[in-house]
Amino acid sequence: MLSGFVLAFREGLEAALIISIVLGVVVKLERRRLIPVVWLGAAGGMILSLLLAGVLFQAGLELEGASEELFEAVTMLLAAGVLTWMVFWMRNESGGLRDRVETTVSQGEGRWQVFLISFLAVLREGVELALFLLAAGFAINSRQVIPGATLGLAAAALTGLLWFRSSNRLSLRRFFQVTNILLLLFAAGLFALGVHALIELRWLPGLIEPLYDLTAILPESSPLGTLLSALFGYRQAPALLEVAAFWGYLVALSAILYRRNQFSTRTGK
Repeated sequence: MLSGFVLAFREGLEAALIISIVLGVVVKLERRRLIPVVWLGAAGGMILSLLLAGVLFQAGLELEGASEELFEAVTMLLAAGVLTWMVFWMRNESGGLRDRVETTVSQGEGRWQVFLISFLAVLREGVELALFLLAAGFAINSRQVIPGATLGLAAAALTGLLWFRSSNRLSLRRFFQVTNILLLLFAAGLFALGVHALIELRWLPGLIEPLYDLTAILPESSPLGTLLSALFGYRQAPALLEVAAFWGYLVALSAILYRRNQFSTRTGK
């Protein structure tokens, strides 16, 4: 449940913050006639993302055997890749979102631009969330993911409203710096689970199976084991390649982000 909540909250909040930024700019520039356009774009993005999510879930339900395992592997690896892209994108883009939206809205009438910003923000987050929840559902019982996701979306909507009411004084950059740490761990866990699925298919060698066995200490069926499995891809008896995949992915991404931060500090960017 917690993994669904965190993922839905993060994705939903990103969309809610973008929508609140657009609404704030529209009000600031006295273009209130564009407010319905903002909501129309958000509604369109939500409807299309729900349709695409339904297609993804239906595809997963119809597959069986090796095809299902391959679908799980591809979904987890793709979700890990998208999470990683989000971390780098938000690191570069979060600081100047308001300025870019204000520039866009101030150019001419701005109806189409406003619609697209709202539509694409909700659509992107909706499709990403569907992909992440599907991958999380493979790791644990999907019935534990949906309630958490519902609560996460509700919390994201409330937080977005409070952020808008506070005149947008909260720091987007600081928020995404904190949540990006969690996303890196999620991505590493999903990558390791994708590798595990490929090992099950015998597409990859496990090397040493298992590398260790913590069943007696921390079984996956325990509350803590279920939580760690959902959040970080924990397995009680992983193969060597799975462990190497998790830590290799996490260390490599952390090193890249650290070097980029060092470069940004030296150049002032």
